[in-house]
Amino acid sequence: MKPLRLGLPKGSLQDATVQLFARAGWRITVNSRSYYPAIDDPEISCMLVRAQEMARYVETGALDAGITGRDWVLETGADVVEVAELPYAKQSLAPVRWVLAVPEEAPVHSPRDLEGKTIATEVVSITKKYLALHGVNARVEFSWGATEVKVPQLADAIVEVTETGSSLRAHRLRIVDTVLESRTVFIANRAASADAWSAEKISHLVLLLQGAISAYNKVGIMLNVRRENLNRVLEALPALKNPTISTLSDPDWVAINTIVDEDVVRQLIPRLKAAQAQGIVEYPLNKIVL
Repeated sequence: MKPLRLGLPKGSLQDATVQLFARAGWRITVNSRSYYPAIDDPEISCMLVRAQEMARYVETGALDAGITGRDWVLETGADVVEVAELPYAKQSLAPVRWVLAVPEEAPVHSPRDLEGKTIATEVVSITKKYLALHGVNARVEFSWGATEVKVPQLADAIVEVTETGSSLRAHRLRIVDTVLESRTVFIANRAASADAWSAEKISHLVLLLQGAISAYNKVGIMLNVRRENLNRVLEALPALKNPTISTLSDPDWVAINTIVDEDVVRQLIPRLKAAQAQGIVEYPLNKIVL
């Protein structure tokens, strides 16, 4: 059986993807001199590919599957199967945005103000469709990079991707509108999706990747409490679902195990202690499979 040929995004998503696979249970080793990372699974063969090109290679069958942004699937118009959404990005779990931006002082407040103007972007097709939707006739030029510096000398506006907007602000650019929101997706070649072995391998891979993403920003909490104080503790305890409650060797005590958002733990533990909980343990999670 040939291994599953999997494309991993080279560039801004690369490190986050390798970390995600590690949490899901696969160790990937990237050599800076090679486009073929090693992976501790003989049933998978990896290749680093730019996210912008991923969908084309998956469509043609050069790769069986790959991870890229939904924006690049739309931009290329590739005929691929979107297996699952993987909501992670370079810096966070939030979607990235392609935004229409202009210099802070520009007299542009809506897409219609760009009639007859020039817009620089990497996503030419997406931008043209956006302008057509707003009835705007403007010149859209492909940008080979460093798009923020194109205005105002080389273009009147740009359509650029952002997670936080910090780079745009640093270049004194103002967001006029959001053109598209995009998340990372796992895509597959249609023939690979129809093959029983490949489809099962992809399904298992996606299941564990989604489980790793579900565990982001969450931790497990274990604690002991006397039965007489159980209701007080339960009232203080948010949970993914109902917490697991187990009887201890001493019938007057129970153990509670649950999952909570990591950012609430610093307020939660003092409340649990005040409710007479003891032996409180916080532990990290790699995966949550629902």
